Amino acid sequence: MINFRIIARAFSQVLIIEGLFMLATAGVSWLFLEDAAGSFFYSALITIVTGILVFTPLRNEEKTYGTREGYIIITGVWIIFSLFGTLPYLFTGCVESFSDAFFESVSGYTTTGATIFPDVESLPRGILFWRSLTQWLGGIAIIMLSLYVFPLIKSINIQLPATEFTGVTGSKIHPKAVEAARRLVAIYVLLTLFEIILLAFGKMTIFDAICHSFSTLSTGGFSTSNAGAVIFSTPYLKTVLTLFMFIAGLNPAIIYYAFKFNIRKITGNSEFILYACLVTGFSLVVTLVLLLDQGMAAGKSFQTAFLHVVSIVTTTGYYSEDFNQWGSFLLLIIFILMFTGGMAGSASGGIKMMRLMIISKNSRRETRKLVHPSAYLPVRVDRKSVPDHLINNLLIYFSLYFIMVCGGTLVLSFMDYDIITSFSTTASMLANLGPGIGTFGPFTDYSNLPEAGKWFLGGLMLIGRLEFLAVMVLFTRSFYKR
Repeated sequence: MINFRIIARAFSQVLIIEGLFMLATAGVSWLFLEDAAGSFFYSALITIVTGILVFTPLRNEEKTYGTREGYIIITGVWIIFSLFGTLPYLFTGCVESFSDAFFESVSGYTTTGATIFPDVESLPRGILFWRSLTQWLGGIAIIMLSLYVFPLIKSINIQLPATEFTGVTGSKIHPKAVEAARRLVAIYVLLTLFEIILLAFGKMTIFDAICHSFSTLSTGGFSTSNAGAVIFSTPYLKTVLTLFMFIAGLNPAIIYYAFKFNIRKITGNSEFILYACLVTGFSLVVTLVLLLDQGMAAGKSFQTAFLHVVSIVTTTGYYSEDFNQWGSFLLLIIFILMFTGGMAGSASGGIKMMRLMIISKNSRRETRKLVHPSAYLPVRVDRKSVPDHLINNLLIYFSLYFIMVCGGTLVLSFMDYDIITSFSTTASMLANLGPGIGTFGPFTDYSNLPEAGKWFLGGLMLIGRLEFLAVMVLFTRSFYKR
């Protein structure tokens, strides 16, 4: 039997936390002497009061340890975050409809970075800060929920199921889950502070440095400028942006080992090697094409290639050039990279490197089995065997992923969008990337999308962030049986 009292307790804490961050945003808006400060205050008040009303006292002997409550909590957290996250947009009058507010809110919390604002530079500073903050919160939330099984409520031992389905249990920072979660938060905050300092050192304003650091470490991509990463006007700033996007695509354990100078743990991680090699290889290819075909200078082509490849692989979605103008070959590379993603456990979206590696190894095994049908040929990652049932989960995931891409393409085609726009936009939403190819490419927004399209793409963002199997299990009859 599902214990809905414990779910209500968890949701109440989520709302209170979100309300407190709204209060912090009200403070930022007040510092800039904006009228929007009052809107953030009222949004925070409504959110916190709702959280207090939903709060459910629990008896000491009332304990639940199972996955069903966990799946509901994981899905509900993003929905509740997104719904109440619409309040600042609505109260400040920055959007005209709830559909637009929900699209922007869910895009923030899922770290997608797609926007309905055609002119973000005209928005109040408080809204710009709130947009970036929602991505920062969404990034740290998905890292903690996807990597670790930890008690959400201190007095109750709830198991939150891992939604990554990577097939291999990743390296853990600390054997105790609560301590691991604390260290994750510490690493995330520390990296954010480092990026803010480095961007400010490059003569970016403190406000812009904070907002872009929030959206970089979360692989979100929201900017305070209409031109996206063009605001990173110097090679130094673009280098800092590219570096931290790459770091954001790493497994947090790898970042922890880097802080501890444990190079052996890093170089011995096959997923990290694949991630680094893929980024480097594709960046060099794009560099050559930009240099020879597009006529860019050597330095600019190198930096532009690395920035865009890292941005797309990590699903951050920053851009400094309109890659729609780069020709068919580079567009094909960009489209392929939309299906990659960073390392398992990172804030990035997409399929993830671990999944790609396991499926590749499994394909090789099945090919060898055709020649040696009786041979024992396990799939190994870092000298550890991957159980067959987890490989089956991955195969199901891949099937569902591409069925969803095809289905989404069909729906958008019904809305009179061309096949390239429909296909790439669906892939971009499921990967939580943001810009696509065609109509919704770089330097464009989603304000002209029909209302139904905004809700549909919002659903794709949520599904892409939450993982298909974690969402689909909620719609099975057996999930609610005793």
